[in-house]
Amino acid sequence: MNILVTGAAGYIGSVLVPELLKKGNEVTAVDSFMYGQTSLLDCCYNEKLKVIRGDARDRELISELLEDVEAIIPLACLTGAPLCDKDPVSARTTNLDAIKMLMELRSKEQRVIFPTTNSGYGIGQKGKFCDENTPLNPISLYGRLKSDAEKAILDAGNSITLRLATVFGASPRMRLDLLVNDFTYRAVYDRFIVLFEAHFKRNYIHIRDIARAFIHCMDNFEDMQGEPYNVGLSDCNISKRRLCEEIKKQVPEFHIVESEIGKDPDKRDYIVSNEKIEATGFKPEFNLQFGISELIKAYRIVKVNQYANI
Repeated sequence: MNILVTGAAGYIGSVLVPELLKKGNEVTAVDSFMYGQTSLLDCCYNEKLKVIRGDARDRELISELLEDVEAIIPLACLTGAPLCDKDPVSARTTNLDAIKMLMELRSKEQRVIFPTTNSGYGIGQKGKFCDENTPLNPISLYGRLKSDAEKAILDAGNSITLRLATVFGASPRMRLDLLVNDFTYRAVYDRFIVLFEAHFKRNYIHIRDIARAFIHCMDNFEDMQGEPYNVGLSDCNISKRRLCEEIKKQVPEFHIVESEIGKDPDKRDYIVSNEKIEATGFKPEFNLQFGISELIKAYRIVKVNQYANI
């Protein structure tokens, strides 16, 4: 297929685009390269890749690029609550307005696979799994914008949305501000961490399983379209304390301290069911311990925290 990927040089896109090319797809990769990343350089040899330095909010550009594509993967996003709170105008125009524009410009025949976030569940009920029928209750601007964008895409039809768990793992456009990536970095270099509200739980997923999930949706689009799907590790609905203990298994010098005084600004606390996408035949391949091991190796290369979004 000929696929348009916006935000193609970001954390997810830098892993997904090479996989799409390996499958023989033609990829038009759009990115503003706002972080100065060089993450698609290793793909430039591939004649099926077209790289466009541009903004996903540029109506004229996107309209032109849509003329020859069969599928769209809109990854362009100001990702994470802190970044969206820092620049709410850019967050809205990128995370929601650009999506609505895309839905307006695309033809009904063009398929859309969109990544949103299971942070839209906000604060869950203790002991109760959030599934795709659970009402969304986002507690951040980022969560609200992604939830609204998901609704716009599903309402437009011929689409699938993926509610991603908290992502971890190494990427050519690395991010250190994600929970597993951040905690592992602290274990490797600081050897200690102070946890606030360490009992808060969430779900996790390796970045390469996210790429696999997109390809799974492409391969099974007719059967899956019109629905949202949680994507995470079903055996990894764990607390922040448990996450640190898993890291400590590989970094024994890691010292974990819990504070009863401070509060975590990220109030998300929920457990998630991934049974719906698993019923379609998708199963993650990379577990948490694999990801921690991978990150420890990656941090022998990445030594300065220069890869966060904020």
